[in-house]
Order: sequence, then C-alpha cells, then structure tokens
Amino acid sequence: MSKISKISASHILIMHKESQSSRSELSVNEAKKKIDSLHNDITNGKIKFSDAAVQHSNCSSGQTGGSLGEFTKGMMVKAFEDVAFELDIDQISEPFESEFGFHIVKRDN
Repeated sequence: MSKISKISASHILIMHKESQSSRSELSVNEAKKKIDSLHNDITNGKIKFSDAAVQHSNCSSGQTGGSLGEFTKGMMVKAFEDVAFELDIDQISEPFESEFGFHIVKRDN
C-alpha cells in the first residue's frame, strides 16, 4: 500500500473562546455540542456536509462548502492532518479538536 502524499478535503470548523485566532463567543462545551450536533445531522442525512459548512463553519472555506482544495503533508496542523490522511474518499471524520477549534473533515479525493 503506497503512502498518499496529496489529498483534497473539506472541513467544518467551530471555534470557541479559547481557540487560536478565535472570533467566537462560544465556550468549549458549547462548541463541542454544536460540532457533535452537526456531525449527527450530517451522518443522519438531515443536512449535506457542504450546506452545513456554508451555514455554520467559522472558517472562510465555509463559503465554498468547506473545501480546502488539495494539500500535502506538512501544510496543515498535525491534529488536522492526522485525521484527514486516514480517511477514505467521501468518508467523514468524527469531530476532533485542534488549536483552532473543533473540526469535522470530509475527504474529497
């Protein structure tokens, strides 16, 4: 099995007051509840990943459905990269935290 060096992925970011560069007033617990609720709605088919990103993500990528385009190892923070590179195509991650807040990642290719 070859090691993948480049993927493309989308994400949803929910920041909280303690996040790096935060613009959020949410507490850590409130942000965690929000990301868990979004993850639940996406996995249960209540909302499409891209629509959830547009409506809820605190990242500017939200405007394009959360798309981050292609990236290689070393371009993203480690917590994010560790999850993104383990996903299969079209797989959606469990919510996880980085220094920027809580994320859900969807691997695009």
